[in-house]
Amino acid sequence: QVQLVESGGGSVQNGGSLRLSCVASGSINTVNIMGWYRQAPGNQREPVALILNDGTTNYADSVKGRFTISRDNAGNSVSLQMNGLKPEDTAVYYCNAEGTYWTDDYPSLKFFTVWGQGSLVTISS
Repeated sequence: QVQLVESGGGSVQNGGSLRLSCVASGSINTVNIMGWYRQAPGNQREPVALILNDGTTNYADSVKGRFTISRDNAGNSVSLQMNGLKPEDTAVYYCNAEGTYWTDDYPSLKFFTVWGQGSLVTISS
């Protein structure tokens, strides 16, 4: 089993900054991709930023130049630095990870896709 635990989030005014963090734990073999998604009220969940284990990043057009995603050297944690926040960034932010993990089954190596518990980010105008 693999779990993700998020931290950070909160409320700031227009133009402020926040940082989200997410740590993966469990019988992890590799974490191939980690990312952040968000879901605003009445909207579908949408990707915000992704980072591969080779460091390649990808951002939604709406956050380019304002948000920065990063991973630690071990590759099991990811952060999202959010600057220049706008009211339209208000949403619940979810961490996501995909990779492989060890089990007691045969074959012992399996794929996983897991989500964090969600972090509310509120930007006031």
